[in-house]
Amino acid sequence: MTRVLIVQYSLYGHIYKMAEAVAAGVREVSDCEAVIMRVPETLPAEVVAKMGASEAQKGMAALPVASVDDLVAADAIIFGTPTRFGNMCGQMRQFLDATGGLWANGALIGKVGSVFTSSATQHGGQESTILSFHTTLLHHGMVVVGLPYSFAGQMGVVEITGCSPYGASTIVGGQGERQPSDNELAGARFQGAHVAGIAAKLKG
Repeated sequence: MTRVLIVQYSLYGHIYKMAEAVAAGVREVSDCEAVIMRVPETLPAEVVAKMGASEAQKGMAALPVASVDDLVAADAIIFGTPTRFGNMCGQMRQFLDATGGLWANGALIGKVGSVFTSSATQHGGQESTILSFHTTLLHHGMVVVGLPYSFAGQMGVVEITGCSPYGASTIVGGQGERQPSDNELAGARFQGAHVAGIAAKLKG
């Protein structure tokens, strides 16, 4: 089996919903398995509560927390992060900053890496978040994979939607009121299948 690990952080559940679509895409590829994990939370529980995210966090509490060793066991890793000022969230950054030992040992060299994201607005830094994330993957020697234009859903102009050639994305609204659209979920599913197919070929 080709093991595809989906490592994500989701405060209000939008990225987690995208991660589920990514996992569905992975499972469309023969002999590929998808595992969704979350990075450790760095915010105190009282802060999460003040942000109105406690209920969403309860819904994701059963997800296993990823360790850096989990990255080594995967053939491909798809990262999901919300956008923070055009970059990944602090929780994801802290997790990745703990992978220095993996870098020193070349443990992730040749593994497939990919990224999906969310932002509050259409121009809230989705592309810069994914592109700046790629820098870390390249330092680890990973094979970076995006969302090719064969996913035609990123070509349309008739609806507000995320997704770009860099990776799937969703627009959540200023209050988090918007859930991922059918098109955005389709992009995430396509990305999952695309990454899994490439990982399976490389493993073979």
